Amino acid sequence: MSSSAVNGGGNGHFQSHYIPNTPDEQAGMLASLGVSSIDHLFADIPAEHRNPPLRLPDPMPELEIQRELGALAGRNRPLGSGPSFLGAGAYHHFIPAIVKSLVTRGEFITAYTPYQAEASQGTLQVIYEFQTLICNLYGMEVANAGMYDGATSMAEAALMACRVARRERIAVLDTVSPAYRAVIESYCRPQNLEVATVSDAASGVNDATACLVTQYPNFYGGIEDLGSQVDTAHNAGALSVVSCDPIAVGMFQPPGHYGADIVTGEGQPLGIPPSYGGPYVGLFATKQEYIRQMPSRLSGRTVDRNGETGYVLTLQTREQHIRRERATSNICTNEALYALASTIYLAALGKSGLRQVSELCYQKSQYAASQIAALPGYSVANDGPFFREFVAQCPAPPAEINRRLMEQNILGGLDVSDRYPNGMLLCVTEMNTKDDIDQLASALASV
Repeated sequence: MSSSAVNGGGNGHFQSHYIPNTPDEQAGMLASLGVSSIDHLFADIPAEHRNPPLRLPDPMPELEIQRELGALAGRNRPLGSGPSFLGAGAYHHFIPAIVKSLVTRGEFITAYTPYQAEASQGTLQVIYEFQTLICNLYGMEVANAGMYDGATSMAEAALMACRVARRERIAVLDTVSPAYRAVIESYCRPQNLEVATVSDAASGVNDATACLVTQYPNFYGGIEDLGSQVDTAHNAGALSVVSCDPIAVGMFQPPGHYGADIVTGEGQPLGIPPSYGGPYVGLFATKQEYIRQMPSRLSGRTVDRNGETGYVLTLQTREQHIRRERATSNICTNEALYALASTIYLAALGKSGLRQVSELCYQKSQYAASQIAALPGYSVANDGPFFREFVAQCPAPPAEINRRLMEQNILGGLDVSDRYPNGMLLCVTEMNTKDDIDQLASALASV
C-alpha cells in the first residue's frame, strides 16, 4: 500500500492506487457509520500505534540478506540437535519422508478451499479421505474439511453446542489447556456466553449448561474418566465436547466409543512439524444429527451423469455461501495443505503403525517418569494413568532447572508451577531414545 493510503488525505479520505473507492464513496460509508473521517474511525487505536514508523533497515544485496538471515537462524536450537522434552500442545514426532515429498507437489500447494470442483478433483478427494480418516480415528459419524488449529476447533465446538442445546453456559474443566481456554473465552465472551472453568464435572454442570468441554488426555497428560464425564453432560441435557489427541487413540478407546457429541483436536502430531506453533490443522467431528450446525466445509463423493465418481463441496455453513442469519461460522479456509499432510501420514503408518507410535510414546513416558521419580527431591504429580506427558515436581524452580538443562543441550519442559509447586510438564515421544531419557535423569540429578 502506498504512503498516501496509509497517511490519508487532508479531507480524511484514503488516497491509493490499490483501493478502488472514490472519495465520494468513502464519504458515504463514513456518514453511514456516523463518523466524520478515517482518523475518527480508528480513534480507538492509540495514536502511537496507529501509523508507527517501520524503521526498516537500508536495502541490502541478496547475498548479504541470505547471510544475515542465516546468522539469525543459527541462533535457534533445532529440535534434532539434542534431546527435547517440551510438548504442551506442539509435539516432536517422526514424519515419514513421503509426507514432504507429496505435499510440496505443485498440484497441492494451497491452504485454501477448492471452489471449482471440476478443476479440483484431487484436492477434494484428499479432503474426503481426510474426513474419513478423522471419523475412523475419533469413532464419529462425520468430520469436516479441517479448521485452523486445535484451539479454534474447540472454541467453534463450544459455540456449536450452544446452538444445538439452546443454552448459553459453557463448562470447561480446568485440566483443559490454558491456551485453549483463553481462545474459548475470546470466541464466546463477545457473544455474551458464560464460560465457567470448573474443577469437577459433576459439580460444574447444571441445567443451564450447553456443554462440558474436556481434553483427552488432559493438558497435564492425565487420562481422565471420559465415560463418566460424557454421562454427566448428558444427564444434565448438555453436550459432551472433547478435544482429543489423535496419537493417543492409537491405543486408547476413541471419544466416540463413550458417546461424545463433538470431538475436536490438534492435527499437528499427524505429520506436521512444530514450526514455532503453527500453522497447523484443526480436527472437528460430530454426530450425523448435528451436521448442519458444524462449521467449515464438507467434501462429499458422488457420481456424475456418466456414472463416474466425482468429489464436490457438499456442505458449506459459512456466511459467504448461505444466508448470514443461518451461518454457523466464518472460518475462511480448511488448511487443505496440512490436511493433506495428515492424510498422507495416517495412510503411510496405517493402523499398526499408528498404534506402534502411540505405544512407544506411552512406554517411554512411563520409563522417564519412573527414572525421575526415583531421584532425590523429585516426584511425579500425576496420580493416575498418563500418556506422553507428565508433571515432575522439582526441588528448584523450573526456570532455573531448564537453564541448567540447556547448558547440557537438553530442552526441558514447561513451567506449570501455577498448578503444581515447582511443576515441570515433560513430554516424551518416539523420538526420545533411552539414552536421551537417561541423560535427562542424570542432568536432573546433578541439579
